[in-house]
Amino acid sequence: MRFLLVEDDDVLRDVMQRSLSQAGHRVDLATTVAQARHLWQVQPVDAVLLDLNLPDRAGHAMGSGLTVLREARARGDRTPVLVLTARNRTEERIAGLDAGADDYLGKPFDLAEVEARLRALVRRAQGASDVVEIGGLRLDRRARRLQVRAETDPDALQPLDLPAREFEVLLELMSPPGRVVSKRSLSDKLSGFDDTLAANALEAFISRLRRKLQGSGATIRTLRGLGYVVEAQDGDGD
Repeated sequence: MRFLLVEDDDVLRDVMQRSLSQAGHRVDLATTVAQARHLWQVQPVDAVLLDLNLPDRAGHAMGSGLTVLREARARGDRTPVLVLTARNRTEERIAGLDAGADDYLGKPFDLAEVEARLRALVRRAQGASDVVEIGGLRLDRRARRLQVRAETDPDALQPLDLPAREFEVLLELMSPPGRVVSKRSLSDKLSGFDDTLAANALEAFISRLRRKLQGSGATIRTLRGLGYVVEAQDGDGD
């Protein structure tokens, strides 16, 4: 998954980025109101982690994180938002939720709980469970594990190991299953600001994944002009 982390505390930001990156996620960083506004609009993400005490251009906090959140909701952006703040007063929690936050954690917090809440928010937004099955292909999104049911014994699961980038492509296509994902959307989600995923590179990933999925009962189908979809394989498939 890809997250936008909006946090001005250097130590906390670095710890959170390292923790989420080690869990296999991509993390974009913003430390100011201007950066948060820009990144939120130009880069699609699965969820936003937002600090309410975010300094504005003049260096004041003054609830500026709430302002960024209200602006996003006003333009119709429904990206799940987990608010992170040192504020513990009930009225401030209510203000965050009323501004459009989906969940709320007061500092200090446990990093494992942050990731668990993010998974829950994304799962709710996408309408997908942690475990997804298509044909004989089984994806455990929480454990980041792919398995294939053996043709001779449907109860036996064999691991399917993929390089990290190929796994991310398949994860995006299966979250949730049956969703058509455009090439542009897939490229944007998997690209960084300094490592854009070119169209030919994406097509190479898809081609390799198709070969590796042979015998799994699932395949990646290209819908001309629309994008890709993972579906149960019918006959020889493509």
